[in-house]
Amino acid sequence: MKRSGTRAPRADASRNRRQLLEVATRVFASAEAEPSLREVAREAGVGIATLYRHFPTREDLVAAVYGDQVQRLTDGARRLLAELPPAEALRRWMDLFGGWVATKNGMLGTLLAMIESGEIAHARTHADLIAAIEEVLRAGDAAGELRGDVAAEDVAAGLIGIFTVAPLPEHGARAGRLLDVLMRGLRPEA
Repeated sequence: MKRSGTRAPRADASRNRRQLLEVATRVFASAEAEPSLREVAREAGVGIATLYRHFPTREDLVAAVYGDQVQRLTDGARRLLAELPPAEALRRWMDLFGGWVATKNGMLGTLLAMIESGEIAHARTHADLIAAIEEVLRAGDAAGELRGDVAAEDVAAGLIGIFTVAPLPEHGARAGRLLDVLMRGLRPEA
């Protein structure tokens, strides 16, 4: 009897893929230059063939890490907003944003080339991140915790500026202080 459709991945294959994504994210974040795919496979404790089975090219791995991190970041805003008061949720989300920016360290060259070629829809990512910030700002305005006259684009620009001058992880304390200053500016005047 012939089967139709595609098979679901085996449990070990799904586990290997998740592990590769987690390790690649960590390796990219800590690298000063783009690490080799062999380094990612070695850190994940799998053979290079396993990595290539899941991610046939560097671009496939970068796109998967990037997409996973964007999803975690946008989901993180909603999760934090459900668990915390809006101002606290925004401040914690800013830390997540810093981690997201830091992930780009070891994949920046590939990522920029992919954005330029259209392989990664940067406009979609931007829209998703702005929507997440807007959601938290609206909730904060409604609760009286955040100013209602601040644009999500301005918050995003502030975050990018902070993490440009105080990149993580080496400047974590400075980034934290700058994020606290930004948060003070987002609170309504007393």
